[in-house]
Amino acid sequence: MSSDVRLVLCGDEGNDAVIGVGKSSLITSFVKETFVPNIQSVLPPISIPSEFISVANNLTMSIVDTSSRPQDRQSLNREIRRANVILLVYSDHYTSERIPLFWLPYFRSLGVNVPVVLCANKCDLVVDTDSAEVILDEMIPIMEEFKEIESCIRSSAKEQYNVNQAFYLCEKAVIHPIAPLFDSKEQNLKPPAVAALQRIFFLCDKDQDGFLNDKEMNDLQLKCFNKSLDPFDHQEIKSIIYKTDAGSVTEEGISQEGFIALNKIFALKGRHETTWGILRTFHYTDSLSLSDKFLYPRFDVPQYSSVELSPAGYRFFVDLFLLFDKDNDGGLNSIELNSLFAPTPEIPASWTKSQFPTTTLCNEEGHVTLQGWLAQWSMTTFQDHKTTLAYLAWLGFEGSERGGTTDALKVTKPRRRRKTRPKPGKVDRNVFSCYVLGAPDSGKSAILDRFLNRPFYPLYMPTIKPRIAVNSVEMQGGKQCYMILEELGELEPAVLDNPTKLDECDVICYTYDSSNPDSFQHIVDLRSKYPQLDRLPAVFAALKADLDKQQQRSDQQPDTYTRELGLSAPLHVSATWTSSLSELFVQLAEAAQNPSTATPILEPEEKESPVMPMILASSAVAIVVATVAWMFRTSREP
Repeated sequence: MSSDVRLVLCGDEGNDAVIGVGKSSLITSFVKETFVPNIQSVLPPISIPSEFISVANNLTMSIVDTSSRPQDRQSLNREIRRANVILLVYSDHYTSERIPLFWLPYFRSLGVNVPVVLCANKCDLVVDTDSAEVILDEMIPIMEEFKEIESCIRSSAKEQYNVNQAFYLCEKAVIHPIAPLFDSKEQNLKPPAVAALQRIFFLCDKDQDGFLNDKEMNDLQLKCFNKSLDPFDHQEIKSIIYKTDAGSVTEEGISQEGFIALNKIFALKGRHETTWGILRTFHYTDSLSLSDKFLYPRFDVPQYSSVELSPAGYRFFVDLFLLFDKDNDGGLNSIELNSLFAPTPEIPASWTKSQFPTTTLCNEEGHVTLQGWLAQWSMTTFQDHKTTLAYLAWLGFEGSERGGTTDALKVTKPRRRRKTRPKPGKVDRNVFSCYVLGAPDSGKSAILDRFLNRPFYPLYMPTIKPRIAVNSVEMQGGKQCYMILEELGELEPAVLDNPTKLDECDVICYTYDSSNPDSFQHIVDLRSKYPQLDRLPAVFAALKADLDKQQQRSDQQPDTYTRELGLSAPLHVSATWTSSLSELFVQLAEAAQNPSTATPILEPEEKESPVMPMILASSAVAIVVATVAWMFRTSREP
């Protein structure tokens, strides 16, 4: 919405070449609030603060007078192209005929697409009231043909009749345009307007019973207009809707259809500023899309920091889950998920790409549990916080006036990679990313399945596309964190060669099949090929521990290999042993949270040679002795 409304007045000279349609007189009467005869033909531009028109605050209306004389055509064209709205003035039959024959096609020829308000001026000269009405009636077919015409009004600059209203309609046409909302030919709200109002109804229906009760209607009124509804207002609104659609008003309240019908009535009666008041409050633009500043507010994230949900964010998603779990089975089924995401374009694209809900915890029926729901949003926020911000906006998160949707997020302290083992200390974060690496058929997929409490399937299926799983891990002491396990599939070389992708990883889980003698060598070769992996915390896991252990065909056995890296021996894990799996996930979380305990020891830092200080000390002593001897010899010379 522009902060400056530029109004350009256009119109013909009258039948008498001296007397025009009264454009300049309208401006003078509006500014001075009295009729001024014998004024100049074209007035200079003036600016009027919005409080004189009272449509919107913090706006200025610039009023530009024009001349229709041929010698002024270049100036006229320039002003028309700069206009936000045009007040097209006529005063008799001749000038009214010129509107569809010349002026409106002329505006289109200039490529101008702004609202036009028609003004039948000098109505004080029309003695016959019926004739005046005929002039307005003649405009109806013109308004149907030219959709840019916003409204039509009769006025008299001499009698101060409807002068303020004419300028009010012009500003209203810019601030509260009817064209995006209403199709005058179909006499109905346009689909984008209906979609926006349906979303607003959804967000205001706090109990999700399909009706706006009196409290919810009053909350909407307070939110949009800072004014409450009394019982009479409630009854009047219901009465208006009932006359249009009796079934839309029940004891429960006003249905969605009734809410749409009410706003259609506003548009039909020229009260569409009420609808725009609602739409603006919910951050809709003139194109009936949510503003980018609302969807993607500024949120700075320092390098090496990550983004997580704040307590307010987790509370919002918990409340959302409980509200839409209609059958109270502790899980969101596909119907409930579709209802929940109704006010959004669709389920996040990243969720669809990763085949949600297979990425998170579900119950036996395959419905997303509360734990899985929070884990999924924790992962989304960690990987792409802008997606979370947009969905918080679409789903109706209400933060503080200053923070908005960013109140649902928090930024963690930066963590830096070191060429040597990190200094002791915990990482102040609750969401961690782990790459699961290892030879084919080593059991990586089974680890991801069991992480989500899914049954173990012994049949080997090679992973081609990347897989991801997210769940909470309970640490020692009862504290929980979220762990994102990723199996990279065929993208593994590209990811491991990408410094940015590696920097997003907090810990690596190296897996090998302890029953396959050739499995561990794959890890040795992998670490040799990608030496940059040495700077990441690591946990080694000997999978399929329920099978017979085999001696590995490698220069070093796993225990020796990890010992030389300064790491714990491989943890023996089986997908059929629940306790060993839990221990592995806890160990991965602890390694990510305490990287100094799990980062491989690289080449030790160069220590200062003990010989050098001795040499320097001896040299210093020699210099002191020589200096003293020289001074003694000098003092004895005559």
